Amino acid sequence: MFAVITAIVTVEPTAADSIKKAYVRFPASAIGAAFSVVFNFAFGDSPLTYMLVAVATIIACTKLRLQDGALVAVLTGVAMISTVHDHYLSNFFIRLGTTLTGLTVSTLVNLLVIRPDYSKSILSKIQELLKDTGEVIEARGTEITRNQPLHQETRADFQRILKDTETIETLCKYQKKEWKLHQYNRKDMRDFHYGYKKLTTIRQIHYHLGNLLALPSVVLPEPKARIVAAMVKSIREALHHPDFSMDEYHDAVVRELLDLLRNEVEGREACSHRFSEETVIYYELISLHDLLEELNHIHHLEIRHQLFVKKTLDIQ
Repeated sequence: MFAVITAIVTVEPTAADSIKKAYVRFPASAIGAAFSVVFNFAFGDSPLTYMLVAVATIIACTKLRLQDGALVAVLTGVAMISTVHDHYLSNFFIRLGTTLTGLTVSTLVNLLVIRPDYSKSILSKIQELLKDTGEVIEARGTEITRNQPLHQETRADFQRILKDTETIETLCKYQKKEWKLHQYNRKDMRDFHYGYKKLTTIRQIHYHLGNLLALPSVVLPEPKARIVAAMVKSIREALHHPDFSMDEYHDAVVRELLDLLRNEVEGREACSHRFSEETVIYYELISLHDLLEELNHIHHLEIRHQLFVKKTLDIQ
């Protein structure tokens, strides 16, 4: 029973984590079993014993920096109370043996049975994240051009894509750990490499988008509002495009936006060092455009490498 409980609660997302945390969980379980034997000998099978075992085990694991093993330790200690009435020393070592068996089983399950591959999930989530990011950019651009305050829905969508980004980064960490113990082909690793570079660029996009969300309401003249609206729509379309391509219309809008930014900076240079809200809007949109170019460059490098690998295989 103790081995099964330990195996169930110690299965990890990666085999590397299972092995690493096993070194923490085994001594923590020994602590829990020791407290169970001591307090059971002193107070018997009573509510006080359960309380003392749980509290003492948690405190000891915290003080010894064995937090990753606290759950298994407490389960081991508490579950032992009702089964130990004599032969305390032998029961202590038996429980350690069953705990070690459970840790071994969960580690072998992670190594040989589960063997998770997060790469496909990572790439598909990145594509969804790009589309959602484009939607939020256009939504915020619409609010700016219509002189509207930040909507709660836009804020919520922005917080959601930030959480999605953190989730993808966690999966990337898991995937890197899996490569330490399992063999993967070079194509999978290369695809993951390009996907991670895109994710890093998306993080920068979210930074500039966050700056746009932090702006107060601003009244833009109709010609300037038209350019801003055209820009955010073009950015959304580029983020939704498989290769992040930008047409001539997009380039024309970027040139108009650069002219607006240049005029704003030159016009305020003599009177103030503080950027106006208009200047910030133009700057952030230009920055988003630069990051789109970076995504486009990463995509073309990926396609070029795929063609090179295919040509090499055809020659062989």
